[in-house]
Amino acid sequence: MKVRPGIEAAALTDLGCLRQNNEDNYAYWESQLDSDFERLGLLAAVADGMGGAEGGQFASRIAVDAVCETYAAAGSEAPQARLFSAFLEANHRVHQEAQAKPLLHGMGTTLTACAIVGRELHFAHVGDSRLLLVRNRECRQLTRDHSLVARLIESGTIRPEEAETHPQKHVLTAAIGVVEDLQPDVPASPVPLEAEDVLVLCTDGLWGQMTLGEIAEIVSKASPQEACKTLVQLAKDRGGPDNITVQILHLSA
Repeated sequence: MKVRPGIEAAALTDLGCLRQNNEDNYAYWESQLDSDFERLGLLAAVADGMGGAEGGQFASRIAVDAVCETYAAAGSEAPQARLFSAFLEANHRVHQEAQAKPLLHGMGTTLTACAIVGRELHFAHVGDSRLLLVRNRECRQLTRDHSLVARLIESGTIRPEEAETHPQKHVLTAAIGVVEDLQPDVPASPVPLEAEDVLVLCTDGLWGQMTLGEIAEIVSKASPQEACKTLVQLAKDRGGPDNITVQILHLSA
């Protein structure tokens, strides 16, 4: 991917060890016009489709394409408002396609996207893919999982350590395209970024196979391209039960 100076970026997606089809997708966008880049920055997104091989692949591709197209479209909206509108459009397109084609009924996708404008981070999120911020070798999850297990942890019904073996750990409570009305998670204000910060967008096929500490250690020591390879291989070495997708953005000094 072509990236302007000041950001190092890389992405990688892998089938994993057990799946027959890759239902994950990712996208990266930045305007070639300097004026638009100053106003809108860059956009990165990952999505993990569901609804069978064909449906999942369609849903995740439609979603990341819709986010990029809507965010890049002409208009005066601020970056965060654009992201919100882009998620509504992604939801509309996936839901409409699922309703129009019987073979795709029930398809949906997670969707996590972020925009870096200057030194400010904007993001939107639905599902259980994640946006992580690594700073000074410490990793913080910026998004909240929309999953049954996350809800059970928040309510105190189960302990965090029980989540990994919970029989319903993959059940989502929200996804793109499943219902007509959608309210994506967005931050109340932009997240300030610092030089040498690293952002990691990833599907559960990656974060489910390792700790946040392991992710922080790997991305802090290697270039985004090498870190992507190392993280994907680690997920596969630990069984790779799902598709694996990661996108890494490193802000240089």
